[in-house]
Amino acid sequence: MPSSDNSSTENQATIADIYDEQRVFPPPPASAGFSPADRALYEKADTDFETFWATQARELLSWNTDFTKTLEWELPFAKWFSDGTLNVSYNCLDRHVKAGLGDRVAYFFEGEPGDTQTITYAELLAKVERFANVLKAEGLVAGDRVAIYMPMIPELPVAMLACARIGVAHSVIFGGFSPDAIMTRCEDAEAKVLITADAGWRRGQVSPLKPKVDEALAAGAKSVKTVFVVNRCDSEVAMVEGRDIWWHDAIAAVEEAGNTKCSPEPMSAEQLLFLLYTSGTTAKPKGIMHTTAGYLTQVALTHKVAFDLRPETDVYWCAADIGWVTGHSYIVYGPLANGATSILYEGTPDTPRQELRQELREGLRATPNPSNSPGLDSEITNPAEWKKDRWWDIVSRYKVTQLYAAPTAIRTFMKWGADLPKAHDLSSLRVIGSVGEPINPEAWMWYHEHIGNKKCPIIDTWWQTETGAMMITPLPGVTTTKPGSACGTIPGIFAEVVDEAGKKVEQGGGYLTITHPWPSMLRGIWGDPERYKETYWSRFAGRYFAGDGAKIDGDGYLWLLGRVDDVMNISGHRISTTEVESALVDHEAVAEAAVVGAKDDVTGQAIIGYVILREGFEALASDEKATAELGNDIRTKVAQKLGAIARPKAVVIVPDLPKTRSGKIMRRLLKDVVEGRELGDTTTLADSAVVAEIQSKKATSSDDD
Repeated sequence: MPSSDNSSTENQATIADIYDEQRVFPPPPASAGFSPADRALYEKADTDFETFWATQARELLSWNTDFTKTLEWELPFAKWFSDGTLNVSYNCLDRHVKAGLGDRVAYFFEGEPGDTQTITYAELLAKVERFANVLKAEGLVAGDRVAIYMPMIPELPVAMLACARIGVAHSVIFGGFSPDAIMTRCEDAEAKVLITADAGWRRGQVSPLKPKVDEALAAGAKSVKTVFVVNRCDSEVAMVEGRDIWWHDAIAAVEEAGNTKCSPEPMSAEQLLFLLYTSGTTAKPKGIMHTTAGYLTQVALTHKVAFDLRPETDVYWCAADIGWVTGHSYIVYGPLANGATSILYEGTPDTPRQELRQELREGLRATPNPSNSPGLDSEITNPAEWKKDRWWDIVSRYKVTQLYAAPTAIRTFMKWGADLPKAHDLSSLRVIGSVGEPINPEAWMWYHEHIGNKKCPIIDTWWQTETGAMMITPLPGVTTTKPGSACGTIPGIFAEVVDEAGKKVEQGGGYLTITHPWPSMLRGIWGDPERYKETYWSRFAGRYFAGDGAKIDGDGYLWLLGRVDDVMNISGHRISTTEVESALVDHEAVAEAAVVGAKDDVTGQAIIGYVILREGFEALASDEKATAELGNDIRTKVAQKLGAIARPKAVVIVPDLPKTRSGKIMRRLLKDVVEGRELGDTTTLADSAVVAEIQSKKATSSDDD
């Protein structure tokens, strides 16, 4: 965290603003179907933000008891609509069925092997009612907690909605986490029930889940008395007598008892809906608390206006994982509250359907098999031979109208080349978005050209687990966008960039703060109100600050600069990793980049860049002279773009970057590598081989040459 010493010099007090983006893209014309009418939302919110949010809550949600109180604010604790009652599950399911929309598709599910389900709102409601009765039969009541550790299959949203139906809070644990992460989260939440699956599919292989649960519960989490297990992959698992129950057996039991209906229970607007744990490297994970009405209001509004939703005809796809907040808000609660039709996909973007893998196998059978090619027997499980176009296959077959994806996925697609999406009909897309981290301008432009066909508005969104819903994003039909900029706040949200002393920055870099409470804000950290106040409200008086840097450009546009912990101090200049990475990817050969600040005796820190090459340039990595020349060219391009102060000391060409399973770059591991330290915590690292490969690399060019 930056020092609070207000005597620091000006260039130390704020983050340097060194990247200048001049390209602009006006909103599509009215003839394209987008309406600028949403501009009125800003005017209403600016006039009276409490009345604005009260109006949204009444228009978007169905209430059992209307509220008379809009906002109760005792900094830093907020209550929204506190004397109203409603049920989240009813708002997501029952009311649509009662309105005659029971036959509308809620989810098109596609498993990684290619198996599919089409689940209507009426069918989803029936599944939720049955499993809610299963939970009630276990003695669960409103206020209890349930942990969920599952793959991306329909039973996951069913379990979440069943919890919401009876007032039980869920804690979804990402399916890539370790037994220790399962144990600590269950212990902290004092979960009584854990819901899992035998396994899930990942890159053509069975990825076990139940054995991790068994290991976690053997080590601790004694509050868990029952484990429900979905049979996803038909893999052999140990079932503990008296504790473990197959999902299908539990459902069969309530059906045999004729107990298939479960009325939604009215809940207080401030009833705890879910806990979602954020990882910490130096302290135990934080259980972020989200409650009912305020959260549902904001996710419903933002899903509706940010994606220009037309639920009668749209097929919407958020390509995140429900284990993260993006999936909670924009796969489950927002889309279902709005009666939308969504895609639910289990697997990875580089795993084709099994039938297409079989076609490849038959193709190999028909041609000579060179000695250096994998044998036919191994091909079916060899991802190197697979076509990496599963996403575009899904968009084309289901006629997806909105796509919401992470920048790291977009940069990966850049690396794989534009020919893959070009081979599919993506003309159904109308709005495309990015989420999870800042998107660099060149990735934005690639997304615009090759996925959006130069016609789709791009919503570059900023929000966090803690905020619950989108906070900063352009709106289709309203906002003139700039590549790489999240543009501005949504109606009813108020953000300011401030300097080290907490003074508002009119233009330039600083720290992103929120100045007013908002409906979907976290209500605290589970069991630790003091940590909540210290973590989010102590740095700048009266302002929410969670650690992100940002800048305001000359046109008033907001640019996210990543975590302030990642800001580099180069000769007294505080330079954002985001801006340097954007300049690196601006080079025609670079698909993705990460930079870190390494210790330097002269400048304090020196910029070290790690880059992945685009398809067509990868062969250069095997030629030492060519890589040295390319590295120097990349460094020169950065200096031309940002100035000499931002010129990397070294550039390292790597085949991949260390990332979490959610796709976020683990820069601290790169810093450990470059400074020769023992690696820190790697429990969330998706592929440990990536770090080993990076450790074996040397800089392709540097100032020491």
